[in-house]
Amino acid sequence: MTLSSTLARPMKRMNAFHCLLGLLLFGVGACSPSTDTSRADPRATGTLEDVLALKDRDDFNVLFILVDTLRADHLSAYGYERETSPVIAELARTGVRFATHISQSSWTKCSMASLWSGIYPARSGVLRAPHVLAEGAKLPAEIFREAGFRTAGIWRNGWIAPNFGFGQGFENYTQPKPSPRDKPQRHQAPNVVLAGTDADILRSTFSFLRAYGHKRWFLYLHMMDVHQYVYSPDEALFGTSYLDIYDNSIRWTDGLIGHLLDELTDRGLREKTLIVFASDHGEAFGEHGSEGHARDIYGEVTQTPVILSFPFKLEPGIVVDSRTANVDLWPTVLELTGMPPLLDPDGRSRMPEIVAAAEGKAPPENTTAFSMLDQTWGRDRQDPAPLVAVSQGPWRLFYSSARPEKPELFNKEEDPREQTNLVEEHPEVVEELKQVAIQHLEGPPAPWGESESIELDDLQINQLRALGYGVQ
Repeated sequence: MTLSSTLARPMKRMNAFHCLLGLLLFGVGACSPSTDTSRADPRATGTLEDVLALKDRDDFNVLFILVDTLRADHLSAYGYERETSPVIAELARTGVRFATHISQSSWTKCSMASLWSGIYPARSGVLRAPHVLAEGAKLPAEIFREAGFRTAGIWRNGWIAPNFGFGQGFENYTQPKPSPRDKPQRHQAPNVVLAGTDADILRSTFSFLRAYGHKRWFLYLHMMDVHQYVYSPDEALFGTSYLDIYDNSIRWTDGLIGHLLDELTDRGLREKTLIVFASDHGEAFGEHGSEGHARDIYGEVTQTPVILSFPFKLEPGIVVDSRTANVDLWPTVLELTGMPPLLDPDGRSRMPEIVAAAEGKAPPENTTAFSMLDQTWGRDRQDPAPLVAVSQGPWRLFYSSARPEKPELFNKEEDPREQTNLVEEHPEVVEELKQVAIQHLEGPPAPWGESESIELDDLQINQLRALGYGVQ
């Protein structure tokens, strides 16, 4: 089958929005709008027993979709009032959704090092711009490759480039070539330009599926259009403010994921694929006086989605309300799929929480979770300034070693948006959690030893600045 014949298949859901996607992805010359918004789902209905039996099967693939800069509370599945993400909502409705999930940083490289390794930033040592995820780390792609899966990663964020150690275990780890025909709307400063769109990722994905779709595969897609505020110029559903355009970008990305699901269905792969959906961090819109990310670790930049969608439908889906973290993601998926575990992770498998939620039983007790950001990560001439957030029980404490006299304490159950600092009202809680934060910062390094560093050349620095970061 040729590339042109594969990509020129008739598309589903041909409303104006998906017509534009067709023009970008497939070069479709004409399309007629349709009011049909249904998407065929070929999967049979499964049960908790099918979830638990997945580890014994040898006929499924793993697709890891990471949408960069995606905060959970702007998704339809997480209760957002706008319909930003109907496709993702359907994944959640028929799968497992983790409702209270925390990323380990608000900066991509630091966050992704923890997500892949299952180890908190304080131990991984990937905290500053030159830091590298050590070669001794045992990452999920290596585990799946050793189990006989074909492994590939397709990415557009320079912070997870192979020179930073993120290509380990991937037979093919590539940045797709931008297509000159894609002309979506961008909302960004004129000096912040990341070439191409996530449509380029889909084109590369379809090429991978043509070549290896008949084999077992592990595929990682790192999507960037939400980070770059890329959206459809023909369907700006939510206005033109900074926040509106962010939501438009989510809607655009949701449509791309819909086309990916269509491709899996057309190839007979939807009912053979476990989809893992996550994000590295969120985005701020002035909730604590700043916009963007990689500046602090409040909830708006560290509360992220995680959804598992199986080769079968769960009716109803499962919602895990217990607090979880990105360091738990791969311990959970590796146990779920019957793979060997990570090397000495801080995270743990959340299969017990999934089972408890499915059976309507009380979940295991919430564990302590940490987020972290070195607030001088991009300024190599300045001393480190680690900021740690400790989540324990209803409390979330923020502790900075550079400003230890100014902690912040919030009750997440009563104040989920972290607006009322309770330091004066609960000094005993502050002192207890400060000690937890200090012990966390002083913990042992990763099992593979200290982190490594590389020297960034001018080209790399300029490429990273193109993402909007002030690297110095």
